[in-house]
Amino acid sequence: MATIQWFPGHMSKARRQVQENIKFVDFVTILVDARLPLSSQNPMLTKIVGDKPKLLILNKADLADPILTKEWQNFYGAQGIRTLCINSKEQSTVKKVTEAAKSLMKDKIARQKERGIQIETLRTMIIGIPNAGKSTLMNRLAGKKIAVVGNKPGVTKGQQWLKSNKDLEILDTPGILWPKFEDEEVALKLALTGAIKDQLLPMDEVTIFGLNYFKTYYPKRLQERFKQMDLEAESPDIIMDMTRELGFRDDYDRFYNLFVKEMRDGKLGLYTLDRPDQDGAND
Repeated sequence: MATIQWFPGHMSKARRQVQENIKFVDFVTILVDARLPLSSQNPMLTKIVGDKPKLLILNKADLADPILTKEWQNFYGAQGIRTLCINSKEQSTVKKVTEAAKSLMKDKIARQKERGIQIETLRTMIIGIPNAGKSTLMNRLAGKKIAVVGNKPGVTKGQQWLKSNKDLEILDTPGILWPKFEDEEVALKLALTGAIKDQLLPMDEVTIFGLNYFKTYYPKRLQERFKQMDLEAESPDIIMDMTRELGFRDDYDRFYNLFVKEMRDGKLGLYTLDRPDQDGAND
């Protein structure tokens, strides 16, 4: 599979805008998909954020493998990176994020207090790739539906502060940082979770990757959902067999779409596609 060229002009503009705005915030909130704690992070973030305090939010934790989520929290915690697992659709999100922000910035708050400066409101910007849940999180924190750029960087003009509560304000910055795709596996993982458009990758490759992953790590899930599936067979053979078993004749696209949709919808159970014992070791 050829390397996907991912709108370098937009990526460059987004990077520049974040660099310009980062001085206005106390800390940076990095939003990732809990099913992809590493693959849904932009590799440019470390350079952009620099020494600025950061809060790593693993969103959609309700869809992720809880055992691996804990392992990733331990992995990032060992690096001194504070993490928070949430489902941004829940009412408790505002309280959780606010408390995590105060905990992250407690040393700075204490230092400023000693100097007679009272920090009443902490300021942050949220950085995340498409489909990580940035819009949902910002709407939840703001307590209303707001105009947030979806997956088209550089459209929002100017900048506005969105007040979450008396303790937290979010800078609504234009531009979304897009991931690099030199790594074919990262692209396949993002495609499986819907972070990139389906047209960008062949759905047969995406499905085969998903089948192979579930055969290796979650075989019981496949067996429970597709009782006729022969897990000993190779994935291309499984696809042909299941297409016929499900009455799709030779329409393999129908099986591709069914399998990927059920993964995304959580019908194959909770799963995580990044593993700290493998992906983290290569970081």
